[in-house]
Amino acid sequence: MELSLLEQTDQKSNTRLSRIGKILIYSTGGLALGVSALCIPFISPAFRKICLPYVPATTEQIIGVTNALKGRSGTLLDVGSGDGRIVFTAAKLGFTAHGVELNSVLVYYSRLAALINRQNWSTRFYKKNLWHFNLKPYNNIVIFGVEHMMPEFERKLLLEVDNGTTVVACRFPLPNMVPMETIGHGVDTVWKYIVKR
Repeated sequence: MELSLLEQTDQKSNTRLSRIGKILIYSTGGLALGVSALCIPFISPAFRKICLPYVPATTEQIIGVTNALKGRSGTLLDVGSGDGRIVFTAAKLGFTAHGVELNSVLVYYSRLAALINRQNWSTRFYKKNLWHFNLKPYNNIVIFGVEHMMPEFERKLLLEVDNGTTVVACRFPLPNMVPMETIGHGVDTVWKYIVKR
């Protein structure tokens, strides 16, 4: 028995809707998977022993770091370099500036930003765990840490860096070293230390 013309039209219409529905489902699923993959580097720090979330530096913190580095030169390392703004600022001030960051998305973002701006070509960004990164080559170190990592970071500093190294801590101070200068207040406070043994 042959299908009527109306039934055939309904079948074709249902098939077309079915294809559109599948395209929408696959597209939405693919988009959700892509967004999830992009978010993993930002969420995974919460599962580490020491959680170091990405929180961009404020303009006041960058000004505080700049003031703390006045009169300094040489090599600079930004620990947890994030989007690279401290590294780029330091390069503009004449430092040989590098960043170390565990979040691969932020490392690639910083590297791309450095490529786009010719003034930042001398900067370097390393995707590496801070605890396995050698601080010795740097005579200026900037860190945006979290409170519970600062004691261990201070021990690492004292084991690896030379006397006279300037350390600029943002958001949280080093627990045992006495700052030679405190700049700003509240969340924008910057502590400047000179390593002396």
